[in-house]
Amino acid sequence: MSTLDTSGRVLTGWNPEEPENWSAKIAWTTLTISTYSMILAFCVWLLPSAIAPKLTEIGFKLTDSQLYWLAAMPGLSCGLIRLVYMFLPPIVGTRKLVAWSSLLYALPMLGWFFAVQSTETSFATLLALAFACGIGGGSFSGYMSSTGYFFPKRLTGTALGIQAGVGNLGMSIIQLLSPWLMGFGLLGITWIAPQHAGSGQVWVHNVAVFFIPWTIVAAILAFALLKDVPVKANIRQQIDIFTNPDTWYMTLMYVATFGLFSGFAAQFGLLIKNTYGPQSALAEHFDKSLLPLGATYAFLGPLIGSVVRMLWGPLCDRFGGAIWTFISIVGMGATLAVTTFYLHPTDPAQFPGFLWSMLAMFFFSGLGNAGTFKQMPMIMPKRQAGGAIGFTAAIASLGPFIVGVAIASLGTTAWFFFLVNLVKLPFSVSAGLVNATTLSLTVMAAPVVIVSALTGRRLAERMDQRVFEPIIVALTIVSAIPLLR
Repeated sequence: MSTLDTSGRVLTGWNPEEPENWSAKIAWTTLTISTYSMILAFCVWLLPSAIAPKLTEIGFKLTDSQLYWLAAMPGLSCGLIRLVYMFLPPIVGTRKLVAWSSLLYALPMLGWFFAVQSTETSFATLLALAFACGIGGGSFSGYMSSTGYFFPKRLTGTALGIQAGVGNLGMSIIQLLSPWLMGFGLLGITWIAPQHAGSGQVWVHNVAVFFIPWTIVAAILAFALLKDVPVKANIRQQIDIFTNPDTWYMTLMYVATFGLFSGFAAQFGLLIKNTYGPQSALAEHFDKSLLPLGATYAFLGPLIGSVVRMLWGPLCDRFGGAIWTFISIVGMGATLAVTTFYLHPTDPAQFPGFLWSMLAMFFFSGLGNAGTFKQMPMIMPKRQAGGAIGFTAAIASLGPFIVGVAIASLGTTAWFFFLVNLVKLPFSVSAGLVNATTLSLTVMAAPVVIVSALTGRRLAERMDQRVFEPIIVALTIVSAIPLLR
């Protein structure tokens, strides 16, 4: 048996399952620094979502659909980047992974800093910068995978819950601080002229540049204090996770929880703005000053989901992750179904119902996020667990992109009904209702569904809502009759 040696950059004899070959100090130091960096990473990931609602106010000629695309694009790049990051921990080590990633976060922030200072910046440029922000969410796969190397199985739920929950707070922090940061000239850059909105002068560029010094601090801490564990595996050795069916089950669960959490966290402000805010149809009949602003409430959803994920880590260690994942999926399905009743408001008084049902959805998503990540280190070998966490997180991170594109293309009602059915999918899988036959039928039917959805959207735009909705309900009832056999 090798003896633990912590004197070098690489830990030798490291084995968290053996108390004599594990250092709690090193493990928690690693968790603290990497989590600090992850907070900044998620701030970068949702930077376009924080800035997008202000762009039209300061003179950018962008449609609602283009704003949804800006908020969605980091989700697409994040998913692609996570597929790379999931292989990096055993190749480059935790120290270099966290340090260099922290420095990379500054690049898209600098890009946005200069871009928003001119309304002549093209939509293509803004879209590219939004895509670059995916590096923030992309690093999550590497961070979480490496954290699993530092803790024994009995503490993985707590450690991963803290890291993911506190890290996810970055999504709330950027939404919470953005309105405040835009309200004054930052010390040191007051030489940059403010932008002009309907409410007066704003400093939109502040949001981008404010976090750059903090990323530099994160990089310095990582280079100075972090160490690597002797877990080495090349890409070929890591891809065997795809032969383990647990990888696919966990991916499905995490898509239903974190995928929707991150998707709605990115779009929450715009959804409020376009459904209930001054840019909604309600503004034609009610005083705009009485309508809610998306920026005022956008931080609440990510905050609730992140805090719940953090707090439920110890409970997952005690009771297991499966039960909390089950409760999460049931709760998300129910709350999304309730939300559909508030997507076409006729009175601002309906907003509290919409808000509370969405916040409840965020609460249940936090339960599922914690529960799913607890299960993977418990049911999979340690070497596979890290890669599986990375892959699962990569697929689920497409949430902002999928939600944003779906809302922009299909509209909110159709998308919400789709989500209600999506969260039912894990139960269908566990009950054996999803098999080769049903999947083949789904593939064949998919083109018809897509064409029908797009056709329905065009039809809905040309038909009175009071006529359209009863027709849809009637057709739904007719289509459900065969299920009664």
